[in-house]
Amino acid sequence: MKIYTKTGDGGTTALFAGGRVPKHHLRVEAYGTIDELNSLLGVVRAAGPSQQTDAWLEIAQNQLFHLGADLATPRSAKSSWVTRISKNEIDWLEASIDHMTEQLPPLRNFVLPGGSPAAAQLQVARAVCRRAERIMTALDQSAEIGCAALAYVNRLSDWLFTLARYENKQAGESETKWSLQQ
Repeated sequence: MKIYTKTGDGGTTALFAGGRVPKHHLRVEAYGTIDELNSLLGVVRAAGPSQQTDAWLEIAQNQLFHLGADLATPRSAKSSWVTRISKNEIDWLEASIDHMTEQLPPLRNFVLPGGSPAAAQLQVARAVCRRAERIMTALDQSAEIGCAALAYVNRLSDWLFTLARYENKQAGESETKWSLQQ
């Protein structure tokens, strides 16, 4: 199978359940940003995080492929083969946030992104996740997206923030509190 199809040479792309949209369509922007986020998680994994963080990131990367497929498929489309994000994935994120939070000092201040290379990249991933969420909320105003997609991406940004804190703790890095003094 060739990697190139030439079907997008005119500026459109195919959706999973059929039909074509311009490559600048909000739906494409949404799942493209999820793809960018997934790639960033690959960068985090390449930075050599703790074994637990790496295992969790592999799970999240698989979930992001499901989210991308979910976003590339209108909810009303006949697509029983597409795995949609569900409450199960949200529950997994919440359980792992709770697990990490139990091991972290209470958060009483904003913290500056940074620390270990993996934790710093997780903060970049969190920011990209928030951008994806903004695009998805705009898309949701004009098109159907999966029922749990918005809740999932909202929870995912919380998970990425907590995971960055957790990874810094695993790496022995301290957190830098945001200072109101300049």
